[in-house]
Amino acid sequence: MNRGGTLVMAGVDHAQVMNHLFPGDGKEAAAILVCTRVHGRRLKLLVREVALVPHELCVRDGDRVTWPSSVLDPWFARATQGKLSLVLIHSHPSGYPDFSLLDNASDGELMPYLHPYGHGDGACGLWHGAAIMLPGGGVKARLYDDTMLPHPIDLVAIYGDDLRLCWYAAPNAAAPLAFSAAMREELARVSIAIIGISGTGSVVAEQLLRMGVGELIVIDDDRIEGKNLNRILNSTKADADAARLKVDVFKDVATRINPSAHIRVLPLRIGTPEAIEAAAEADIIFSCVDSFGGRHIADRLAAAMVQPLFDVGVSIPVYRPDGKMAISNVNGRVDYVQPKRSSLGDRGVYTPQLLAAEEKRERDSEAYKQLVGEGYMSGANEEAPSVISVNMRAASAVVQEFIARRYRYRVESNSHYARTKFDLAAEEHDYIAEELFQATPQAYAGCGLEFPLLGLPALEDLRCR
Repeated sequence: MNRGGTLVMAGVDHAQVMNHLFPGDGKEAAAILVCTRVHGRRLKLLVREVALVPHELCVRDGDRVTWPSSVLDPWFARATQGKLSLVLIHSHPSGYPDFSLLDNASDGELMPYLHPYGHGDGACGLWHGAAIMLPGGGVKARLYDDTMLPHPIDLVAIYGDDLRLCWYAAPNAAAPLAFSAAMREELARVSIAIIGISGTGSVVAEQLLRMGVGELIVIDDDRIEGKNLNRILNSTKADADAARLKVDVFKDVATRINPSAHIRVLPLRIGTPEAIEAAAEADIIFSCVDSFGGRHIADRLAAAMVQPLFDVGVSIPVYRPDGKMAISNVNGRVDYVQPKRSSLGDRGVYTPQLLAAEEKRERDSEAYKQLVGEGYMSGANEEAPSVISVNMRAASAVVQEFIARRYRYRVESNSHYARTKFDLAAEEHDYIAEELFQATPQAYAGCGLEFPLLGLPALEDLRCR
């Protein structure tokens, strides 16, 4: 998958900027996107803060806006200390979908003024830049090199209730039709990380692979066992006998199914710095883990990297009325977590108490095996529960949630579906809207891979070893 740099914005930041840049008077306006830099295989700029340039400080017209360079002065020290990039964004109320001659002249004056500030990673000659926003909300961005030549940002990704991908060639284009060849063509340019490739994750990975996703980054440190064969796709008895890594089994099949896809596998736990740094390179994360700790790390990673997170879980609790075992319900849950809104922690998917209890039990290997083994059928003492049909239902639901967010087909707004729950025993579906969850501030939101990693000193200790 060949693709250049990406500028990533939370939907709430995009809405704030759009309201400021298009106040309804038909005149241009300006703002500053303060961005964290993450330079892996390709550059990512994460919009960490938004600074709105007051209208009264600007000279505004329908085709140009000028403002005093002193507005930038407070940001120079922060850009240098924090190794931040500044992207100056203004509106094009006329709808002109490209940088104009006036924009080029303005950048020619401002970029040399910005250029001396902020450089610190030395890995990329591109630092500060400019962007335009169109009336439909599309954004086109470019960065400048040492010689003041502009370089396009391939993708401006805006993650809110919907997943908006603004490609440089057509920043205001509508999303392709769901389930179409055009959808597959776009997905070939997208990178997705899947955390956990077991019962649910293997089904998620299979669907995304066959849909044509261009890059899959798969993270799981576990090996195939005989008890896994009834629910992990493409696993065989020979794999179990050889105790093969789950990620290797997936990669073998994936390269035959979709040879054009780039498959990157890491036989690591998501709580390791190397796995976190690999997942950080993806556009989107799917969390298919069976532990509170894994979800906690995925949650923090998505917030730090301004990534959308799709989390899925399945449970089949049992009880014993009159001494006989019976199914209480058959539950599936899909959570969509968008940047700078409510997290999995805010929604009670994990709590500090659950994390502490899991960590304590994990130190006792037998107790931890029991804890994980009860993940599907609590209280049933089933070593190898035959839950593949439920896993497939949940995996399909979480992939379908992704499709609905990018390639909209729902009648109602996606804001109504922050969480979807199904109970197959009662044949019920419940949907919870984003505004019904109380979001708490996340100090590490948009911080990328800065010290301490994900705001957790324990992870930083591992990274330093």
